[in-house]
Amino acid sequence: MTSPDAPSTSANNGVAKARRAPLAIDNINRRVIDSEYAVRGEIVQLATKIARDIEDGKGSYPFDKVVWCNIGNPQILGQKPITYFRQVLALCECPQLLSHPNIRELFPEDVIARAQLLSKAIPGGLGAYSESAGALIIRQLVAASIARRDGYPADPDNIYMTDGASPAVHYMMDLLLRDRSDAMMVPIPQYPLYSATLTLYGGTLAPYLLDEQNGWGLDVGHLREQLADARSRGLCVRAMVVINPGNPTGQCLSYQNMRDVLTFCRDEQLVLIADEVYQANIYVGNKEFFSFKKVAAAMGLLDQVPLVSLHSISKGFVGECGRRGGYMEVTGFPEAVKDQILKLASINLCPNLSGQICCALMMNPPQVGEASYELYRAEKSAILGSLKRRAELLVGALNRLEGVRCNAAEGALYAFPRIMLPEAAVQAAKKIGKQPDWLYCRELLEATGIVVVPGSGFGQADGTFHFRTTFLPSEEDIGLVVEALSAFHAGFLQRYGGLRKAGSVVLDGAAAVAAAPAGPVEAGSKNGAAAH
Repeated sequence: MTSPDAPSTSANNGVAKARRAPLAIDNINRRVIDSEYAVRGEIVQLATKIARDIEDGKGSYPFDKVVWCNIGNPQILGQKPITYFRQVLALCECPQLLSHPNIRELFPEDVIARAQLLSKAIPGGLGAYSESAGALIIRQLVAASIARRDGYPADPDNIYMTDGASPAVHYMMDLLLRDRSDAMMVPIPQYPLYSATLTLYGGTLAPYLLDEQNGWGLDVGHLREQLADARSRGLCVRAMVVINPGNPTGQCLSYQNMRDVLTFCRDEQLVLIADEVYQANIYVGNKEFFSFKKVAAAMGLLDQVPLVSLHSISKGFVGECGRRGGYMEVTGFPEAVKDQILKLASINLCPNLSGQICCALMMNPPQVGEASYELYRAEKSAILGSLKRRAELLVGALNRLEGVRCNAAEGALYAFPRIMLPEAAVQAAKKIGKQPDWLYCRELLEATGIVVVPGSGFGQADGTFHFRTTFLPSEEDIGLVVEALSAFHAGFLQRYGGLRKAGSVVLDGAAAVAAAPAGPVEAGSKNGAAAH
C-alpha cells in the first residue's frame, strides 16, 4: 500500500525523465558553470584564436604575433630551462644512459650522482606510482631544504608533493568547506584560483582588501572588520589565504605584517594558507623573503596556528610550468586531519614523478664546489637579473602614461597598474554587458596582440580599474611591448573622448562605476570579489 506522504508515480516519472534528459549546459553541475578563471578567460580564448589564425595565414591583423602577458608562463616567452634540472631529469627519464660507457663525457659528475641517487631510491622509476604523498626520497630532500632555509626542523611526513601548487588549494578547499556557510578570507586583488575553487567546492569568499595607496599593504584592523562582517552574515570563516610575494600585486609583506597575520589567525582560530610560490622573485634590495613557517616558529606558534605552505616549480627562476611540480607543508594539523589529507592524495594515486624530482632539484640545487654550480649560478643570476630590469622598465613606462598609476613590482612576475578610463569607454562597456577594464584589454589585444587580464578578474576596490600584465617578454621584446602599449593607450583615450579632469587632477571615475554592468565582478562592488 502506498503511503499518503509518498510522491505520486507521475511525479516520480517526471523527476526520472528530467534526470534522463540529454546532456546539456542546464543539467550539469552549476558550480562548474559559475566558477571563472580570468587568466585563461574570454580574452585569452580570443587571443588563442588570433594566434591560430596568424599561424595558418588567415585573417588580417595589425601585428605578426600574439604576446602572452596574461599568465606566469616563462618558457613560452623564451626563458631557457635550467641546464642542471633538465640534465638530471634526462638521466632519470632514461636511466639506461647511466650505464653508457661515455656517460661522463656527456654529463657532469654531480648530475650523474644525483640521478643515480634518485633512480635507486624511487622504486620502479618515473613510470611507476610513487607513494601518494610523494616519493619518500623527494619528501626527505624537500624537508632538508626547508630546514636549511628556515633554520627550524621540517618533517617529511608533513610534506605532500603535488602537481603544482593548485592541487594543494583543491585539497584544502575539499577538506575545509562543508557547505555554503563555510568561508575563506582571500585578498582582493587575488589570484582567481581561489575564488574559482571556492565556488567549485560550494564555499563562500570573504574578501579583505589590500591597500593600493600603501604599496598593497595588509592592515590587521581591516582584517578584523572583514571577519566580523562575515560572521555577522552567518558565515563560518575557516581559513585565511595570504599570497606573498603577491599575485597580481607584486608586493612583499613586511616581517611585522606576517607576525600580525599569524597572531590574527591564532586569535581567531583560522587555518593560514600561505601561497609562497614567488619566494625567489624579489627585486627590491630592502625586501627579503621570510616563510610564514619561519616567522611562526620564531613566535612559538607552530602548534597554535594550522599552517599550509605552498611552493611550485612553475615560478621563481625555474619556470617549469608544464612539468607540474610543487609541494605543500602542513604544520599544526591534528594527525587525524593529516590522515584525511593523505586520503585525498590517495584518491589521485600520486603526483607525477618528473614534477616531484624537479621540485627536489629546485630545493636542492648544485652547491659550491660541485661541477654544475657555476653554470647553475650564472643561469639563475641571469634570469632574475633580467626579470628585475624588465620589471623596472615596464613599471616606469606604465607610470608615464596619462591616467595610469602603478606600484613598484617588488616581487612575483606581474605589474597591476590602475587605469583611469573615459566615461564614454565605461558606457561602451555597459552596452555590451562587460566591465570597462575588460573592454580596454580586449581592444589592446585586437590592436597590438598583447594579452593582459582585466583587473575585474582579480577583484578591485570601489571605483577603480586595473589590468594585470607579466613582465616576462624577453628583454628584446619588452621594449616593443612598452612602445605598443603606450601608443594604444594614447589612442584609446583619444577614441573615447579623453579623461574628465578637475583642474589638473584626473578623476577616478567612481561615479561612472555605478553605470558599469553588473556581472560576475563589479569594480564598484562592496566586497571587491573576483569572478567566481
